[in-house]
Amino acid sequence: MIRKQPTKPLFWVGSSRKDLRGFPEPVKDIIGVKDIIGHALFIAQLGRKHEDAKPLRGYGGAGVLELVEDFDRDTYRAIYTVKFTDAVYVLHVFQKKSKKGIETPQKDLDLIKERLRRAEQDHAIWNKSGE
Repeated sequence: MIRKQPTKPLFWVGSSRKDLRGFPEPVKDIIGVKDIIGHALFIAQLGRKHEDAKPLRGYGGAGVLELVEDFDRDTYRAIYTVKFTDAVYVLHVFQKKSKKGIETPQKDLDLIKERLRRAEQDHAIWNKSGE
């Protein structure tokens, strides 16, 4: 007998959903960044990890994951956390504009850290509410 895996709820922190929707049309249409990110998030909701998702450095393990997609010399990233057993939180979605190497800019890392704290607080409240 095959047991169906329940789908974890997906929560968008801050402007992450709006930012994903705001990607340029060629990025959304030609390479389907929005679809790739959406597919990876769905896999996370099922409790699995997308093959392109990598742990974000500095977050001690695989609790915070990063998806990176390149298009026309630009880089698009989505950062999400699976550290909670019963929910997935999208922390940040952005186009990397820094021309200095492949590292994530410090302002984005600071925003991710702040949104992770907010996700932890929201998750504690959500768990107490029983929903």
